[in-house]
Amino acid sequence: MDDFSASDTETDECQQPLLHQQDSNKVEKAPAWCSSRYGLALLSCYGFFVAYALRVNLSVAMVDMLKTNETGNASCSLCPRQGALPLKHNHTASTYDWDKDTQGWILGSFFYGYILTQIPGGYLARKYGAKWLFGLGILGTALFTLVTPVAADLGAGYLIAVRVLEGVGEGVTFPAMHAMWATWAPPMERSRLLTMSYAGAQLGTVFALPLSGVICFYLDWTYVFYIFGVVGLVWFVLWTFLVSSTPETHKRISEAEKQYITSSLKSELSPTTSHIPWASIFSSSAVWAIVVAHFSYNWTFYTLLTLLPTYMNKILGFSIKENGMLSALPYLGCWLFALLGGQLADWLRERWFIPTVTVRKAFSIAGMVGPALFLVAAGYTGCDYVMAVAFLTVSSALGGLSSSGFGIGHLDIAPSYAGILLGISNTFATVPGMVGPVIGSALTHSNTIEEWRVVFYISAGINVFGATVFTVFGKGTVQSWAVSNAYLDGP
Repeated sequence: MDDFSASDTETDECQQPLLHQQDSNKVEKAPAWCSSRYGLALLSCYGFFVAYALRVNLSVAMVDMLKTNETGNASCSLCPRQGALPLKHNHTASTYDWDKDTQGWILGSFFYGYILTQIPGGYLARKYGAKWLFGLGILGTALFTLVTPVAADLGAGYLIAVRVLEGVGEGVTFPAMHAMWATWAPPMERSRLLTMSYAGAQLGTVFALPLSGVICFYLDWTYVFYIFGVVGLVWFVLWTFLVSSTPETHKRISEAEKQYITSSLKSELSPTTSHIPWASIFSSSAVWAIVVAHFSYNWTFYTLLTLLPTYMNKILGFSIKENGMLSALPYLGCWLFALLGGQLADWLRERWFIPTVTVRKAFSIAGMVGPALFLVAAGYTGCDYVMAVAFLTVSSALGGLSSSGFGIGHLDIAPSYAGILLGISNTFATVPGMVGPVIGSALTHSNTIEEWRVVFYISAGINVFGATVFTVFGKGTVQSWAVSNAYLDGP
């Protein structure tokens, strides 16, 4: 009941690529240039750019939001300050006396809202359409971002509440987009379309971290939230007028592209939208392999996402202006490797007929074990900031390969329920965002290299564990409970 037999043997998939399994002579590939599906990839990339820019800007702004103790060593870094004497920058905005524990709760509060709407997001996207769910989720986050400075002035509790509400809005984004790609992404273009779309997350981080530092330096930290909030409003207008939930409802799609997409997905999608096989989903080893891998990868990702600017400032001695730029380098590498990995994964599957499950496992191992090794190495670089930044960059860059690994597994094993599966795995994968910053802050009260080394070891160990579980239990073909009996019984 758990698995479709081809998932275990993989021989049928190797001999007959998924795109060509059903009436291959009737499916003519539509050009990618100026196509609606790649237009959707670009606009969703912009959407995730906004989502992550709104998510990470607080990590940099927090450095400038805190009062510094001029008489003690609180404002000093463990290592000598890098470069020339720091220039005086704008400090006209309010600052706050929040201790390390309060900072950890503020940085992690986003995820308390984020976890609430994961599974509902997948269900609502499947039932009512993904376009408006995705769009309104990011719109809500943008609006709450605009009121963040007011909330901070009112107190830490109000700021935490606003961040929780931002998380509620963004919680539907990944499940909604997975549900959308279930009807838009032809199987043999799945890796490149999804990595192009979700690479917006890394791209948003790449731009938001340095730009937030520059904004804090020349203006003040409040403008970080005003500027990025407006960028989110602009995206929502474009999304409203240019995107449709399905190829069938798109007004500008060509007939050839519509036929290509619907024909290539015909044998993969369930004929009904009313029935959801909850028991089969929660008893599937393939689903739990993705859940464990997703949780493990996000532990490292979210820990660094929220605490890296603090590490750059308190350990390596970078100013607020330098901090954002250097904190962005790891995510620039992650963005680049995610895009290249998507192209390579589909090329291996389509041109060399390498089984999907083999590709997914190989990319997951490279994207999780590789980062673990370089993350541990970063903890032994001491005050050699060049090596520290280099190792952290390589670690995050290799992590981008996992986007073509377990990250697409939901669509491989159950495209009809991909949004719901993503909601389930992302629910568990949100826990690291909630507890990772809190644990990281608690472990680094004295901001010593030894304390940060423990944080890196924990993240690396969890990453290796997740890669191992997915390697053993991961699958690469549609599971029996995810398709109709008519398809399973057919030729």
